[in-house]
Amino acid sequence: MNRRTLLQSLPAAALLKSAAWPITNKEPSPTRENAMPSTSSVYELRIYHVNEGKLDELLRRFRDHTIALFNKHNMKSLAFWTPTDDPLKGKTLVYILEHPSREAATSNWQAFRDDPEWQSVRDKSEANGKLVDHIDSTYLVLTDFSPPLQR
Repeated sequence: MNRRTLLQSLPAAALLKSAAWPITNKEPSPTRENAMPSTSSVYELRIYHVNEGKLDELLRRFRDHTIALFNKHNMKSLAFWTPTDDPLKGKTLVYILEHPSREAATSNWQAFRDDPEWQSVRDKSEANGKLVDHIDSTYLVLTDFSPPLQR
């Protein structure tokens, strides 16, 4: 399922209050009109396509370990959702992270992947098979007309 279909199936108001959602695999270009400077926060929309029957295990891993590791690596969790309707119900996790910059996002993810604690948590949680089939990631910047995010 593509991101456009996924986003259309989620209530827009539930995603992130008044945020704009470009659907693209392209990175934000600093020369693009209305683009935010690279020192501004960037938001990362992540969609996990979960293997059959593994959503509860993935949610448990996030609840018990992953969010704390995100915090450790300067990756601020804004919100998490699971779809309520088919065909995504029971096999999709959607969330948004905030990073200080795009460069920081790259560095944060590398530090996260290299963290021995994360590697241990991942390996233990996947002892009975991989939890996630694949992940879609899209980096976003707020538009100049977007109201500030409520925290």
